[in-house]
Amino acid sequence: MRIKVLFIILLINFRVFSGEARHLKPDFKIVGYYSIRSAMDDYNKFPFSRLTHVNLSFLNPDSLGNFTRDLSALKPFITKAHKKNVKVLFSIAGGSVHPYYHTLLKEENRARFIQNLLSQVLNYNFDGIDVDIEGSDIDENYEVFVMDLARELRLQHKLITSAIAVYYKDQISDKAIAQYDFVNVMVYDRTGPWRPDKPGQHSSYADAVEDLEYFGTARNIPGGKMLLGVPFYGYGFGPEISSPVKSMDYNEIVSAFPGSESVDEWKTADGNIMYYNGMPTIKKKTELAMEKASGIMIWQVGGDAKGSKSLLKTIYKTASGKKQNRIKG
Repeated sequence: MRIKVLFIILLINFRVFSGEARHLKPDFKIVGYYSIRSAMDDYNKFPFSRLTHVNLSFLNPDSLGNFTRDLSALKPFITKAHKKNVKVLFSIAGGSVHPYYHTLLKEENRARFIQNLLSQVLNYNFDGIDVDIEGSDIDENYEVFVMDLARELRLQHKLITSAIAVYYKDQISDKAIAQYDFVNVMVYDRTGPWRPDKPGQHSSYADAVEDLEYFGTARNIPGGKMLLGVPFYGYGFGPEISSPVKSMDYNEIVSAFPGSESVDEWKTADGNIMYYNGMPTIKKKTELAMEKASGIMIWQVGGDAKGSKSLLKTIYKTASGKKQNRIKG
């Protein structure tokens, strides 16, 4: 009898321990961007259990639309992700400028480029493509490209998602947005190293409320197709306008400044003020996403801290309804 009772206890504990990611609220997504290089190098410590999707960044073609990079080293990462019921997409373009997309999206090149994209998906067993074409890379061919790509991906039962932002809201049509399975609203970089004259928070809670309201109301994106993007990094300004703006990952911030995980800004000894999202704000943003959207997107997972200061753990616990440890401060 004692052996039977012990076996039942062990079985219950195993199920609780191994089934962590499945405690999320129904249909709530946690999407993390992660570099392709990092996914190739080491996947054993990657937090698959707290994510539903991973967007590997960035996979871009050459100027002719060809993909020449050998991605075979990603196979263990993708295999393990699928075993954990985590979907893996690759993201194209990114925040920097890629002038060759203007050529590749033209009518005479579009079909071939889409087939090249689809080949990458099928060859490496990706679950879809994340379109992160931004700013000046968006032109009059964007809408048709997205429609054609979505059609081809759905024929293969694959996903198409996008990262969008208010900065170029008038460049993306409602018709284009409607093609995506869901969109990741990038609510960060209101300021940064390019604006040393505008010190302050680059990703406030008020910004998150405003952007979800715009895309949800003005652009009529259903909450079920919209994720709130949060940053795992910060920017430091000052003490003078002429001072270079510092960029730091969240893990670097909390490592350098004990207690900084409980607030959103930290004044350093040299007069620099670092602005970022600490644990209380990430918890509050997750609650907002649970009310107004259907998930959280993270740029980027590699910037997180370990253990009790982890922002990803804060997101997961909040979204899964687990009791949070009280945060001091």
